[in-house]
This record gives sequence, structure tokens and C-alpha cells, in this order.
Amino acid sequence: MSKGSCIVVTGASRGIGAAIAQVLATAGYEIGCLSRSGALPALHGSGDDGSDGIDGADELATRVQGRLHAVAMDVTDRTSWEAALAALQAKGLKIAGLVNNAGLHLEGRSTEIDLDHWQTVINTNATSVLLGCQSVYPHLVQNRGGLIVNIGSFFDKLGVKRNLAYCASKAAVGAITRCLAVEWAGQDIRVLDVAPGYIETDLNADAMRSGPLRAYLEKRIPSGRPGTALDVANLVGALYSSGAGFMSGETLYIDGAQGIAH
Repeated sequence: MSKGSCIVVTGASRGIGAAIAQVLATAGYEIGCLSRSGALPALHGSGDDGSDGIDGADELATRVQGRLHAVAMDVTDRTSWEAALAALQAKGLKIAGLVNNAGLHLEGRSTEIDLDHWQTVINTNATSVLLGCQSVYPHLVQNRGGLIVNIGSFFDKLGVKRNLAYCASKAAVGAITRCLAVEWAGQDIRVLDVAPGYIETDLNADAMRSGPLRAYLEKRIPSGRPGTALDVANLVGALYSSGAGFMSGETLYIDGAQGIAH
């Protein structure tokens, strides 16, 4: 990577986005941490108890913290995208990649959801992906290529009660990924879709660890447990560090084989 190479991560203040930002920063990238709050992601250890992570290595933690550049913005607004990327460029950073992670999950009976529900989910989960890809495109062309990773969901291939808008939005992420991968291949821009299953984060930890949802996941996921934000982050990190330059347009499922389990 060249000096000052920056990967933009949306929804980077918490959850999966924060983990992705940390993994990529640890690999040496500068990270544009975009979120509504504009907060920096908290750094966490890589082990279950945090004992073997970067929190235990002060020097590395300091370097990683210094590579995180927080910007407050709205991923559903084109003008906000332009301003956020300009703010990163003003710091001397070159946009080398994008992780479209920001998303929203709303439920509702399909006979009862209104257009506000539908448009909010579609705009946050799908339209934002298009806007993000379009916004970074000229930067990647200028840098002679790059990688865009969109964060979808394994719900893109499932029929899930009370999740019509969410499933549709994540299916759209896969379609956007495929179309842009084909259209932008000539500019050496690759586009991939990472589609997680049930992932435990700080936002849903209580429900994931006990109660009816935990019991359901123990039965449905072959390994008997949900994934972690770090599982997803490590996959994204591998895509940026590997030599898999011929892979583009694919949806990579990371769901513990739940989506194919009979």
C-alpha cells in the first residue's frame, strides 16, 4: 500500500464497522471512520477476554488510534458523502478503498409496513451503498484501482417473516455489487459483497447470549453459536491483504453454514 492510503468505512463507530476499522488500521491503513455521530471506534482485544488484543500493547494501540479519522456524515445524502471524502483528502489521505457497512434493521408485518418503513430501510441499506460507490469511484480511478467491500446479509437469499424491506435491501446490495464489478473491472476496481449471518455485537449481545434467540441459534447454526464482529472484520481484512485480485462481483457468506443447513 502507498503512504497515506485510506480505506473509508461507514458505520464505523460501533459494532461490525468498528471491528473492521480496527483490523484494517492494524494492517497499516489509514481509516476514514464515517458515522452519524462522528465518534471514533473503541479499540478492543482480539480474544474473548481482550487479553491478547491491541489493548494490551500500548505502542501498537497508539499507532492504530492515530490511523483512525472520524467524520460525521449521512450515508444517504450525496452532498454529505462529498464533504466527508473532501475532509479526508484535506488530511493528505488518498482514498484506496471503501467498506459500505452502515445499515439498519427494521421489522414489520408485510401487510402493515408503510412507505416510510420501506424507504428508510432501502435508503439506509441499499441507496447508501450506491452513493458510497459512486462517490469513491473517481478517487479509485485516479489511484488506478481499488477494492470496494459491501456488507450485505445472508437474508438476501432467505424468505424471512416480518423482514420484507430488510431482505429486499440486502438482495439489492448483492445486485449492486455484481453490476459494478462488471462495469468497473476495466478501471481495475473490484467489488465484493460480504454477507454475514447472525453476528454478536455490543448492540445485541444480551439477546444473542441468552433467551429464545440464543436457543434458536444453537439449533440452527451448525456450530451452535453466532459469529462475532471480529469474524467479519478478519474476512474483510483478508480481502484487502490477499492476492485474490481476480475475485470480483461475488457474495461471500459468513454465517457458520446456517444458510445452507437442512
